[in-house]
Amino acid sequence: MGRFLFTFGLILFGLSLGYLLQRMIARKILRLPVSLEQLRKLLLKLALLILNPITVVGAIWAIELNDPRLITLPFIGMGAIFLGGLLAYLVAQSLHLDKKQTGSLLVCGAFTNLGTMGGWVSYIFLGELGFGLVCIYKLFEEFIYYAVGFPIAKWYGSGSEGPENWLIRIRKLVSDPFILVSTGALLLGGLFHLSGLKRPEPYQGVNAILIPLGALLLITSIGLAMRLSKVKDYWKECLLVSAIKFLLIPLAIILSAIVLGYHERVDGTLLKVVILLSAMPVAFNALIPPSLYHLDVDLANSCWLFSTAVFIVLILPILYIVINLF
Repeated sequence: MGRFLFTFGLILFGLSLGYLLQRMIARKILRLPVSLEQLRKLLLKLALLILNPITVVGAIWAIELNDPRLITLPFIGMGAIFLGGLLAYLVAQSLHLDKKQTGSLLVCGAFTNLGTMGGWVSYIFLGELGFGLVCIYKLFEEFIYYAVGFPIAKWYGSGSEGPENWLIRIRKLVSDPFILVSTGALLLGGLFHLSGLKRPEPYQGVNAILIPLGALLLITSIGLAMRLSKVKDYWKECLLVSAIKFLLIPLAIILSAIVLGYHERVDGTLLKVVILLSAMPVAFNALIPPSLYHLDVDLANSCWLFSTAVFIVLILPILYIVINLF
């Protein structure tokens, strides 16, 4: 129960802190030397380019990688992303949404908060082993978002892309610092593990500090971008996206994991990680394509905010109970 309360408290504190800063800056109660957007990007860069690589190297270094079934884990994660996008598309068709709304709903269904919420919750509930498995589960995440999700979103917002645009997208993908750093951390951690070198003892203590700190920075950056006023206009879309995220995807992904024998591997932790990650809210990244490609930004923001609130209040306690049943 202490782990659950700590997780719940940190998420609530980070979101509240970010939102409070946002409102104080908007009302000119607080003045900062940088803009709100610059502050948000600074927090993201500090967490994703400095803190997270250190924690990922340490977690992968210590994890046992000799089970061949771990090879299937990134494909389970990939399947969850594509399934979410497909289900969101079917929902958009059933609601007769226009093209721009369909594009927004599609990325909300596909893009999932695996890194911030997924990584943090897995670490607190399952320790470093859980955090390391998250890194493997989300191996293809950024590639799918940039190489597939963004081009599809652009088609819905601005018309079809030509070959040159695809080449530009791929070039940006392979040169994106966030992707390069996260992939490099995974490879470095894997190399250290395969080398047979024992991880230094202090590393566990370092991760015990940096993983919560990184999560707090990312969650606070989410709070800086929260917009509450439009949710009531999209309650139907919000409910259906939440049903996709917290019911349909978990059922399909958990069943697939059981068929693959995940409950028999890594002392059951492998299945527990899949259970946790299969029920994460809409990712903050889902707000980026609508902003870039003139889709329905309010719809995307509403689905993201609503699903995050449902996750914190309802899904997180359920997940805590479920994984402790195994």
